[in-house]
Amino acid sequence: MTTSVAAMAARRAANIARLAPSSSSASRTALLIPRRGLAGAADHHGPPKVNIWQDPLTPSRWKEEHFVIASLSGWGLLFFGAYKLFTGGKKDKEEKLVEATQ
Repeated sequence: MTTSVAAMAARRAANIARLAPSSSSASRTALLIPRRGLAGAADHHGPPKVNIWQDPLTPSRWKEEHFVIASLSGWGLLFFGAYKLFTGGKKDKEEKLVEATQ
Protein backbone atom coordinates (compact mmCIF):
# COMPACT_ATOMS: atom_id res chain seq x y z
CA MET A 1 0.00 0.00 0.00
CA THR A 2 2.73 2.45 0.93
CA THR A 3 4.63 1.68 -2.27
CA SER A 4 1.60 2.44 -4.39
CA VAL A 5 1.04 5.73 -2.53
CA ALA A 6 4.67 6.63 -3.07
CA ALA A 7 4.44 5.72 -6.76
CA MET A 8 1.29 7.81 -7.14
CA ALA A 9 2.98 10.77 -5.49
CA ALA A 10 5.99 10.37 -7.78
CA ARG A 11 3.74 10.34 -10.85
CA ARG A 12 1.98 13.48 -9.68
CA ALA A 13 5.31 15.21 -9.09
CA ALA A 14 6.50 14.20 -12.56
CA ASN A 15 3.30 15.53 -14.12
CA ILE A 16 3.64 18.83 -12.28
CA ALA A 17 7.29 19.13 -13.33
CA ARG A 18 6.31 18.57 -16.98
CA LEU A 19 4.01 21.56 -16.93
CA ALA A 20 5.46 24.62 -18.56
CA PRO A 21 5.86 27.68 -16.37
CA SER A 22 3.42 29.52 -18.63
CA SER A 23 0.55 27.15 -17.80
CA SER A 24 -2.10 28.28 -15.38
CA SER A 25 -2.26 27.20 -11.77
CA ALA A 26 -5.74 25.74 -12.38
CA SER A 27 -4.33 23.07 -14.69
CA ARG A 28 -1.63 22.28 -12.12
CA THR A 29 -4.19 21.71 -9.39
CA ALA A 30 -6.24 19.53 -11.76
CA LEU A 31 -3.35 17.08 -11.82
CA LEU A 32 -3.45 16.74 -8.05
CA ILE A 33 -7.05 15.57 -8.03
CA PRO A 34 -7.14 11.75 -8.14
CA ARG A 35 -9.23 10.27 -10.92
CA ARG A 36 -11.70 7.48 -10.21
CA GLY A 37 -11.20 5.67 -13.50
CA LEU A 38 -13.78 2.91 -13.85
CA ALA A 39 -14.67 2.84 -10.16
CA GLY A 40 -18.03 4.48 -10.83
CA ALA A 41 -19.23 1.71 -13.15
CA ALA A 42 -21.18 0.02 -10.35
CA ASP A 43 -23.39 3.04 -9.72
CA HIS A 44 -27.05 2.16 -9.90
CA HIS A 45 -29.17 3.45 -12.73
CA GLY A 46 -32.92 3.21 -12.57
CA PRO A 47 -35.11 1.78 -9.82
CA PRO A 48 -33.45 -0.22 -7.04
CA LYS A 49 -33.56 -4.00 -7.33
CA VAL A 50 -35.36 -5.98 -4.63
CA ASN A 51 -35.36 -9.55 -3.39
CA ILE A 52 -37.83 -11.91 -5.05
CA TRP A 53 -39.84 -12.42 -1.85
CA GLN A 54 -40.30 -8.68 -1.30
CA ASP A 55 -42.11 -8.14 -4.62
CA PRO A 56 -42.93 -11.54 -6.12
CA LEU A 57 -45.29 -10.22 -8.82
CA THR A 58 -42.86 -7.82 -10.51
CA PRO A 59 -39.95 -9.71 -12.12
CA SER A 60 -38.52 -6.51 -13.62
CA ARG A 61 -37.62 -5.28 -10.12
CA TRP A 62 -35.97 -8.53 -8.95
CA LYS A 63 -32.25 -8.85 -8.47
CA GLU A 64 -30.57 -10.54 -11.41
CA GLU A 65 -29.49 -13.65 -9.51
CA HIS A 66 -33.00 -14.13 -8.10
CA PHE A 67 -34.47 -13.83 -11.59
CA VAL A 68 -32.05 -16.46 -12.90
CA ILE A 69 -32.91 -18.91 -10.10
CA ALA A 70 -36.66 -18.41 -10.61
CA SER A 71 -36.35 -18.76 -14.39
CA LEU A 72 -34.28 -21.93 -14.26
CA SER A 73 -36.62 -23.44 -11.67
CA GLY A 74 -39.62 -22.63 -13.84
CA TRP A 75 -38.07 -24.12 -16.97
CA GLY A 76 -37.03 -27.23 -15.03
CA LEU A 77 -40.54 -27.66 -13.69
CA LEU A 78 -41.98 -27.21 -17.19
CA PHE A 79 -39.67 -29.82 -18.75
CA PHE A 80 -40.18 -32.29 -15.91
CA GLY A 81 -43.97 -31.87 -16.10
CA ALA A 82 -43.92 -32.37 -19.88
CA TYR A 83 -41.74 -35.47 -19.47
CA LYS A 84 -44.13 -36.94 -16.92
CA LEU A 85 -47.15 -36.06 -19.08
CA PHE A 86 -45.80 -37.66 -22.27
CA THR A 87 -44.31 -40.74 -20.62
CA GLY A 88 -47.49 -41.53 -18.76
CA GLY A 89 -46.32 -40.50 -15.33
CA LYS A 90 -46.01 -43.05 -12.59
CA LYS A 91 -47.73 -46.27 -13.43
CA ASP A 92 -48.52 -48.77 -10.70
CA LYS A 93 -47.22 -52.05 -11.95
CA GLU A 94 -48.27 -54.85 -9.73
CA GLU A 95 -45.48 -57.27 -9.48
CA LYS A 96 -46.43 -60.88 -9.30
CA LEU A 97 -44.91 -62.48 -6.32
CA VAL A 98 -43.52 -65.84 -7.15
CA GLU A 99 -44.35 -68.25 -4.44
CA ALA A 100 -41.58 -70.55 -3.65
CA THR A 101 -42.72 -74.11 -3.90
CA GLN A 102 -41.01 -76.44 -1.60
